[in-house]
Amino acid sequence: MSIYKEMLGEQFERLQPKLKRRYTISSEKAFQATGVMTKITSGPKWLSPFFRIATRWKLLFPEQGENVPFQIVNKGKLGPNGEQQVHWERTFFFPNQTRHFNALMSLDQSKRVVRDYLGEPSLFYSELVFIVTEEGHLQIESSKQRLVLGKLEIPLPRLLKGNVLVKECYVEKKDVFSIHVLITNPLLGTLFEYKGVFQTDDL
Repeated sequence: MSIYKEMLGEQFERLQPKLKRRYTISSEKAFQATGVMTKITSGPKWLSPFFRIATRWKLLFPEQGENVPFQIVNKGKLGPNGEQQVHWERTFFFPNQTRHFNALMSLDQSKRVVRDYLGEPSLFYSELVFIVTEEGHLQIESSKQRLVLGKLEIPLPRLLKGNVLVKECYVEKKDVFSIHVLITNPLLGTLFEYKGVFQTDDL
């Protein structure tokens, strides 16, 4: 069973049909799509050196732009303990550079949240809460976060957190998925944002 279906339970059935199919990811079923990010921004300019360093971990990046080609690949696999995991591979094709924003997700059944390890190797951990809206759209919000230093994980205080908000839906008239990802900080405001559309590729 998909970790997203297991976590959402009855809520999963309220998702738009195409979103249901999109999040039915397991070790037997992947998801791949291509599209365009109409807007990508990456926070204050003085943070650019930190974002550039983060590219080593396929995490954040300093580039910004409009109408940037985009690809997403979600593959399910089994973790070391036999648990279901989903690898997220997001690729942004800028004119002179290709950037990645990768993550590995699994389910925390006791907390009913998704564990999200960002970067390769992981540099940040975030607990994600999935919510199905009245319209059948999907909203994802971050909760507890930690800095990952090898086997050591350090809880982040509220003022250092990157609060994540993701809104995703399927636009039937255009036959596309719409995505908006926003990462903010209580002190610095917007750290990273992208929004755009994508269509499923046949696998």
